[in-house]
Amino acid sequence: MQGQTITRAGADDEVPDDPPVRRLAPRGRWIRVAVALAGAALLLVGTLAGQDDDFPFGPFRMYATADKLNAPVHDTRLHAVDAAGRQLRLTDEQTGFRRAELEGQLPRIRRHPELLGAIATAYHRRQPGAPRLVRIDVVVRLLALRDGRPTGSYTERTEATWRAR
Repeated sequence: MQGQTITRAGADDEVPDDPPVRRLAPRGRWIRVAVALAGAALLLVGTLAGQDDDFPFGPFRMYATADKLNAPVHDTRLHAVDAAGRQLRLTDEQTGFRRAELEGQLPRIRRHPELLGAIATAYHRRQPGAPRLVRIDVVVRLLALRDGRPTGSYTERTEATWRAR
């Protein structure tokens, strides 16, 4: 047969036996069934009554919903002013804070804008020679859509402001 290699053990070659099959004891089977049923129950309850924070037992709604085609898209940004008076738009690379982390903490930051001081500290650690930041604003840009496509118009609103002391 073309393309097939056949190897045969010689009389002196040792061919190992397959290891014996071990059967699971009835108690082990019941434990596995109980764990599987508990996991399925958690998934069901999480799906019906859970939130994203309950993941992996709750729904991950971020990927399960669709926005309206004419609803504005939120773009969260960090704007800053340094000691030299320059206005900056802070990036993930400059601060180490990803936009998703910022958006997830936005309700907390609105209540406690002093938390933005940690972003200023992170910025200075990554840019030690840069002028000190004296102000950070969390700005949400609402991008207008028409039939799911950007129109080019937008509005901005400042959600929180931190000022250096």
